[in-house]
Amino acid sequence: MTGKELINDLTKGNVTKKLLTFAFPFMLSTLMQTAYSTADMVIVGRYVGSSGLSAVSTSSQFLWLTTSLCMGFTNGGQIIISQLLGAGRREDLQKTIGTVASTVVIVALFVTVFGLVFTKPILRLLSTPREAFGEAVIYLSIVFTGTVFTYGYNLVSSILRGMGDSKHPFIFVTITAAANVVLDIILVAVLDWGVAGAAIATVFSQALSLFISIRFLYQNREAFGFDFKPRSFLIDRDYLGKLLRLAIPFAMQNSAICISMLFVNKFINQYGLTASATFGTGTRIEQLPWVVVAGIMMATATMVAQNMGAGQIDRIKKTVNIAAAICAVCAAVFMVLYYFFPREIYSIFTSDPDVLDMAPMFMLALVVSLPATTMMCPYQAFIEGIGNAKLVMIIALLDGFVSRIIISLLLANVFNMGLMGWFLGYGLAAYVNTIISVIYYYSGIWKKRSAIVQAKEPQTAAF
Repeated sequence: MTGKELINDLTKGNVTKKLLTFAFPFMLSTLMQTAYSTADMVIVGRYVGSSGLSAVSTSSQFLWLTTSLCMGFTNGGQIIISQLLGAGRREDLQKTIGTVASTVVIVALFVTVFGLVFTKPILRLLSTPREAFGEAVIYLSIVFTGTVFTYGYNLVSSILRGMGDSKHPFIFVTITAAANVVLDIILVAVLDWGVAGAAIATVFSQALSLFISIRFLYQNREAFGFDFKPRSFLIDRDYLGKLLRLAIPFAMQNSAICISMLFVNKFINQYGLTASATFGTGTRIEQLPWVVVAGIMMATATMVAQNMGAGQIDRIKKTVNIAAAICAVCAAVFMVLYYFFPREIYSIFTSDPDVLDMAPMFMLALVVSLPATTMMCPYQAFIEGIGNAKLVMIIALLDGFVSRIIISLLLANVFNMGLMGWFLGYGLAAYVNTIISVIYYYSGIWKKRSAIVQAKEPQTAAF
């Protein structure tokens, strides 16, 4: 494979065609990720029961918090790589990739130790149902041993996304999904290893995908500008500074949202096992629109970043507008499905009659929040792509520590809506993010910003 084939120039050509062509493999990747995470829930729900569903869903909320730290660094690296390519500075890819890779490995080792040490205290803090506590401990203890595989896979995918390659991340995640589903069936359904089997399947499948993806990068090292020599993994101070300017706010963004979701999950767990299982299953169902939306979001962030590096403002606007239109259509379709077929959709995951009876309540909350959760994505991708990490962080802090918690508490306790209040508050917070992001985009203030990689001298960037 040549460098021309590996690196995709998104600063030229028809915007709609480029966006859709680039986004389609991302959509398939999200579909595969949703498929194998869904496989965990379906198989655990069928063969372990509601306690297993609660254990996996509660654990997943905690895992999302730790993974968000990784995503902050990998997304930051992706934006820098994209802006380098847009600015025509491919000679700096080696320093950037080496810096991001070494930093992510260090963070992964820290998270592994943290996770293994604090699993039980965190689960107690989340008010994990007694029936699910032991299984949650087992699940998290196993999955945390594979943190380096999770972080490594996200690292490789972000490097390729930054270069405009969406095809190979799809291939790698397909391998992960297939291995995960097969192992889930063998370890959980056949060997009856319970949630431990589901955790082992997750770790092994991610390790396999990481091995294959690194082998691919090594074979094509000349094409993407990294030679894999030990000295190339040394951290470059200049690019570490650029990375931290993006990574810390991005990580805080994801972490703040995760913490607020853990807060909501804690109070929902106090309503009992059925509420916990309903919420946990519902958060997986909530991911279904992301098959389209997340693909558009990843493609938009990369296209915006490359065009920001190239200084093509009009092309950025066209990209965001097309992405928003696609997400709006997706929101409308899933609002109809969620409103009219709540029990039918839930029955894919569980046959528990109590959970199925509660399903319409959570699905109604999803219908109300769906316009915001989907439309937030293209505008958030735009803000990330132009490198405005400060605004990303501010919006996330509002979401994580103000809107989601306050709205949930008001609806549940002040307006006496109880469990429904927590379900609604979980989703309504997205409207705060979306409104701020849309206002910022249409204000045009961002046009005065400089790309991260073009700032040779210290500059005061417009906010």
